[in-house]
Amino acid sequence: MSALKTHKSRTALTILGIVIGVASVILVMSVGEGAERLILDQVQGLGSKTIAVLPGRQPTGPSDFAQLFSDSLTERDMQLLKRKENAPTIARIMPVVFGGETAFYGSETYRLTIFGATDLLAQIFDLKPERGTFLTEEDVRNQSSVVIIGDEVREKLFGFVDPIGQRIRVKGRSLRVIGILPQQGTGSLFNFDQMIIIPYTTAQQYIFGIKYFHRFIIESESEESLARTVKDIETTLRNSHGITDPDKDDFYVETSAELIERFGVITQILTVLLASIAAISLLVGGIGIMNIMLVSVTERTREIGLRKAVGATDKDILKQFLLEAVILTIVGGIIGILIGASLSFMSSLVIKYFIGIDWVFTLSGTAIFLGLSISAAIGIVFGLYPARQASLKNPIEALRHE
Repeated sequence: MSALKTHKSRTALTILGIVIGVASVILVMSVGEGAERLILDQVQGLGSKTIAVLPGRQPTGPSDFAQLFSDSLTERDMQLLKRKENAPTIARIMPVVFGGETAFYGSETYRLTIFGATDLLAQIFDLKPERGTFLTEEDVRNQSSVVIIGDEVREKLFGFVDPIGQRIRVKGRSLRVIGILPQQGTGSLFNFDQMIIIPYTTAQQYIFGIKYFHRFIIESESEESLARTVKDIETTLRNSHGITDPDKDDFYVETSAELIERFGVITQILTVLLASIAAISLLVGGIGIMNIMLVSVTERTREIGLRKAVGATDKDILKQFLLEAVILTIVGGIIGILIGASLSFMSSLVIKYFIGIDWVFTLSGTAIFLGLSISAAIGIVFGLYPARQASLKNPIEALRHE
């Protein structure tokens, strides 16, 4: 400790490299875990009985990207799934179509996402208009030209004008505003702030000009019947599409549990990747410690010779210099953890209050353990060579060193 205090500036700069590296790793892991929790909470919010049926072959790589635009889900499929003899455990089914378009109101324009659905959308996503009403079965049946708008759409198109009862134009179709959604924030799986919701029949007929669906959102009667519901869906759609080999399915089914697992794996991979990039600064810090310790060994050659002259062994000298390196890195690790935790907390506040995402501050014990253990490991690994160089010095030549 006395040796480290002798050169305070050098010690502080050496520690700084470790502090930056550990703080970066802590920050990245904290933000990554916060993002994972946010996404999984959103998926869990759909309910454990929710099933999504998507067109095309399930993507397993970049080459399957085009399958996402398949037109394999049709009105006939939906009617077959509604029959109790085909799928008795289906409680509700909602077809979905969506796409990007430009909306016009007066001289204002705004590029938004159109979400074509039914009145079930409000129940599945717990959507309650801040003002006005939601879609009804009659709106869907009659292909009504009505629309519910998100908060950002309201702001961009209408400003201080009351939107209720006003009409916007999308692809030449006049849509009457019947409801306004409250601000949702960008933390949801679907950013309803930038969306308008219309009956799917209206979207198919007048906006997109299609006869197929982009999704089926299905709710099973119970969690216990979920597996049977999935099997009934697959069997019904295969019979409808004339498919005998499951490997040639032109659709795929996902449950909430599978979505949670998939999103969890993706966020974990991203967190590990970003943490690995941040850990590069730890490597740089370790090299800096090795350089400083080598300089220190050269400067303290006479000290090493004197210690050996009064009985210090090679092992004693090795432990002394190795311990100095470990102290440097552990102190840097502790400071880095404190700074990283503080930055993570401040980041969560910024995200929550300025961006509008319901972000929860997360600091796992794993991140703290990694910070301390990596710091100690760097001290040992990068301090070993300088410490060994010090221990091998000849005491007589060391005492003669000027």
